[in-house]
Amino acid sequence: MRESWRWFGPNDPVSLEDIRQTGATDIVSALHDIPIGEPWPREKIAAHRAMVEQGNAAGSTLHWTVVESIPVHDDIKLASPGCEVYVDAWIESMKNLAAEGIKTICYNFMPVIDWTRTDLRHQLPNGAYALKFDQDRFAAFDLFILGRTGAQADYSDDELARASIAFDAMSEADIEALTSTIIAGLPGKMTDAYSLDDFRAMLMRYDGVSHGQLRANLVRFLKRVLPVAEKLDVKLAIHPDDPPWDMFGLPRVICTPADLDLLFEAEPSPSNGITLCVGTYGSRPDNDLPQMARDYRTRIHFAHLRGVSRDPEEPRTFVEASHLDSDIDMLSVIRNLLANERATDREIFIRPDHGHLMMGDISKETNPGYSAIGRMKGLAEIRGVIRALSFDPGPA
Repeated sequence: MRESWRWFGPNDPVSLEDIRQTGATDIVSALHDIPIGEPWPREKIAAHRAMVEQGNAAGSTLHWTVVESIPVHDDIKLASPGCEVYVDAWIESMKNLAAEGIKTICYNFMPVIDWTRTDLRHQLPNGAYALKFDQDRFAAFDLFILGRTGAQADYSDDELARASIAFDAMSEADIEALTSTIIAGLPGKMTDAYSLDDFRAMLMRYDGVSHGQLRANLVRFLKRVLPVAEKLDVKLAIHPDDPPWDMFGLPRVICTPADLDLLFEAEPSPSNGITLCVGTYGSRPDNDLPQMARDYRTRIHFAHLRGVSRDPEEPRTFVEASHLDSDIDMLSVIRNLLANERATDREIFIRPDHGHLMMGDISKETNPGYSAIGRMKGLAEIRGVIRALSFDPGPA
């Protein structure tokens, strides 16, 4: 397996010098300063790659090999008139990346919002901090803070009552923090920050858009992109919707194996693949991650190896757990990924994901989920499992 590390560029609090010390060899990165919908110029890609590699002569080598992500413009997701200009720009970015030798591209097709949490600093019993999604607090935001039109129809009477209790327990500071956490943009600065009014307006653009329509728009996008990707030997790795269920009345179409089967039936190209984000898919108890690692053997081009612990009373509520101590059988997932490599004679890019905020990093400025020590702990744990299973892989 190719051990990789996500780096947000020169403003990332975790430096390339820090990353070299983790033992990772591959960098997962993107050009976050380019507005969504504009093509990535080759010269900027080359400069970013050179920045990654500039210390290779003096230290352990790093190479930018995976992109996460080229954002897909909302006009593409809506198939709005004129959206082809954004598809063309996406293809141009892909071509320029391939020309610089970067041929694995993680992307997603989530409308309006990207990965969503309700708490970016949930304290664990050991004193470290984790990301958390609390379904009741999320519903309280949707119903009583955002006040989304028609939101009540999406919740049962019991869910409405629990959301009301959660909202009544919030102070003004709690409301402000929750609002900022959900809509103020992703950690890593990959989306614009929205005001509540902006957010409502973005949601209204998708009013009436069904799962079938959004899926058809994804396939329409891929019909343009995949033939070019095949010629370039580029592998596209779609990331699941996070959390993997409908939110804010928005349809989500990459949540389960059934969703993936529909995608590959529509577009069977070998360049059409997935990012096996174990934590995201594992947020649903009906997703069997070891089985998915087997079933999508030729489709997994990239893997995020983290786990979650779900609330047994409300499975949609979860805390991001240690990489090996969660509700997911991570050892079986890794065993099956190693079997995939042997069967297909290729290496899969893997990275630790959303490490805990711990030890000396607690007092430092960090991107939530992307501090150094927690991810290094996760990578060390994963590396140990890989080394052990490489000696005794066992059955796939």
